[in-house]
Amino acid sequence: MKENDVVLRTVTKIVVFILLTFGFYVFFAGHNNPGGGFIGGLIFSSAFILMFLAFDVRQVLESLPIDFKKLMIIGAMISLLTAIVPIFFGKAFLYQTDAHLHLPLLGDIHVTTVTLFELGVLLTVVGVIVTIMLALSGGKS
Repeated sequence: MKENDVVLRTVTKIVVFILLTFGFYVFFAGHNNPGGGFIGGLIFSSAFILMFLAFDVRQVLESLPIDFKKLMIIGAMISLLTAIVPIFFGKAFLYQTDAHLHLPLLGDIHVTTVTLFELGVLLTVVGVIVTIMLALSGGKS
């Protein structure tokens, strides 16, 4: 192991945590502010790509219980279902609804179907980007 690898691996552990935290923030802020599923997905993908660059790809894939191809399919299905389900209730395609919930520890929370749609977009983007990068790098996809 070269000295540069030690520095890269040490910094990667910190930066991945920061990227994932920022990705969560951008995702949840997305329906009221700039951001959302697509940008959050790109940030999450960059965290995974950084892990692949700093560590052995096979070790990272073995330690992560994620199949990125299945992740992109699940994300697309979540987005598709969120868009189609309102039709069965007499609403328009991609109709959104919201609610205010009171949770004991978190207080009042505003939830909306847009967040579920954006979750599908996030999962699809992460799955597609990581699968493409693994295919281009010659790693196991």
